[in-house]
Amino acid sequence: MRYARIAGSGSFLPKKIVSNEELVSTLLLRGIETSDEWIVQRTGIRQRHLANSEESTSYMATEAAKLALLDAKIKSSNIDLIIVATSTSDKIFPSVACLVQSNIMATSAAAFDIQAACSGFVYALTIANNFIRSGSARNVLVIGSEVFSRIVDWNDRKTCVLFGDGAGAIVLSESKESDRSIIASDIHSDGTCSEILQVNSYVDKKGIITGDHFVSMDGQSVFKKAVNVLEKSAIEICNKSGIALSNIDWFIPHQANIRIINMLGRKLNIPSNKLIVTVDNHANTSAASIPLAFDKARKDGRIRMNNLVLMQGVGGGFTWGSILISI
Repeated sequence: MRYARIAGSGSFLPKKIVSNEELVSTLLLRGIETSDEWIVQRTGIRQRHLANSEESTSYMATEAAKLALLDAKIKSSNIDLIIVATSTSDKIFPSVACLVQSNIMATSAAAFDIQAACSGFVYALTIANNFIRSGSARNVLVIGSEVFSRIVDWNDRKTCVLFGDGAGAIVLSESKESDRSIIASDIHSDGTCSEILQVNSYVDKKGIITGDHFVSMDGQSVFKKAVNVLEKSAIEICNKSGIALSNIDWFIPHQANIRIINMLGRKLNIPSNKLIVTVDNHANTSAASIPLAFDKARKDGRIRMNNLVLMQGVGGGFTWGSILISI
């Protein structure tokens, strides 16, 4: 039997850090009333990293990928597949994954992007696991990379305080050990809820980009939907794996909002010391939020060998999913 284990991880955050105080000062100059206290109470965010003009989605993805390969002690030439989860690709095509493939000289790798908004990394890990389990790949580079700052309306208080930029990467490698591998995954979607979180921009019949190219969100609806589906998904993945929720060592939810994370923790009776939280420093980095949080917790020693880790994503589409991994 073939299994997929995490061989290494890496992350990249833009150098520019914008605190709530700095953001509030800028917004007040535009006549938008807000405060550090308001942002922290409603989101848990205290700062965010924002990309400069040189830090594209592919650039950040490449930097995270290099660190993940170094951590895994795997040469880029041994990567069979690159999957990038993103909603903010550099171009319509080629894919970010193909640009990364070129940048790291992964000459043997197939490459493609997937778009499942903030759930993208969980979807990508699920796909990568299936490639390895089927024997179609031995080493897969899975990346979440986003520059959401470029699709945020900085005059909209409801959304502009929420997002940040960054990239995280994981190398999955073939293993014969079932006790150190991806144990189970669970992904879903509900297109009837597409309008509660979207970027309603498209190319019309005349070839003109039209619509609203900024993120729009019905915050209350997203909150209710997110908590509900993630609770059910966590229970479902425990049923699939036969592992009790109480036996899971670490929970890495999508870092969208501290209120969603805390509410989910209460519903599932997850102790706060089992929750990996980075939203305070990274804000919502969409598909990059889970690998960024994982890499931080792994590198600071919280996540250790033989730990059970549950990752959960939720985002526009509406999409959501969970993946349970033995490290």
